[in-house]
Amino acid sequence: MSDVIAFIGVGNMGNPMAENLLKSGKKITVFDVSKEMMEKAKKKGLNISESIEALINKEVSIVITMLPEGKHSKKIYLGENGIINKVSKHCLLIDCSTIDIETSKEIGKAADDQNIMMIDAPVSGGVMGAQKATLNIMVGGSKEAFDKALPVLKILGKNIYHAGEIGSGNGAKICNNMALGIAMIAASESLMLAKRLNIDIKKVHEIMKNASGNSWPISVYPPLPGLIDGTPSNNNYRPGFSAGMMNKDLKLAYECAKSVNAETPLGKMALEIYDQFCKEGNDTKDFSAISKVIGGDAWDYPID
Repeated sequence: MSDVIAFIGVGNMGNPMAENLLKSGKKITVFDVSKEMMEKAKKKGLNISESIEALINKEVSIVITMLPEGKHSKKIYLGENGIINKVSKHCLLIDCSTIDIETSKEIGKAADDQNIMMIDAPVSGGVMGAQKATLNIMVGGSKEAFDKALPVLKILGKNIYHAGEIGSGNGAKICNNMALGIAMIAASESLMLAKRLNIDIKKVHEIMKNASGNSWPISVYPPLPGLIDGTPSNNNYRPGFSAGMMNKDLKLAYECAKSVNAETPLGKMALEIYDQFCKEGNDTKDFSAISKVIGGDAWDYPID
């Protein structure tokens, strides 16, 4: 019997992920609180549901959620009409949201208490990765649940990792994105310095890609336009992965660090930089637009 998939949260990331499942031949129906996102999903040929109540039933074999914050995941799964109380015992729950570890564990325990398999499976790779199905997916949950989810996850991503028990996927994602936020600032600072030294930015970029200063923001996702085609910096900083989402993830990393008495001074500083950037009204811009703040008057390109 083929999978019947319910997908909740078809925003910038969820929409192309759901579309890839549809293209693979999966029977999938989607829902989002945003009417605009629902209309986009409909134009992609996806079946849409007018409500979660209509979407979730005993026939659904897999539920995938891609939601902004832990409070949203908690409401969807554990609320008065929560998913866990509506699906069959044979349904697999996959939360691809990036949320705090404690909420992820709480939802996972509630599912386990009902003998329902669940994994947390946050993703990395941005909208480009979602569109190309090259996402990195970090999974927390039992080995049995991971193995059951693997065929579906392989449709969505290229590299799938079983990080450990429930909550470990989000833990790994939070650590990764703290490093990413720091690296984007470092890439921006380096290129800004080259600019002020009157060295050709393209030459410096090429050198860094092949030298010890390389990083994902340098080699794949540079913060300046004119370096790599198809990146948000070449598209007026349309996300991509928004500065607001990076700010959220850096806050999650900061809270995690405090909870285990870990010192993360660079992570804290990156959070302060992104938090100010978002407060200035840039939360919907791609997170690589942070280069404008760091470069200041060194750059002659707009981000609006």
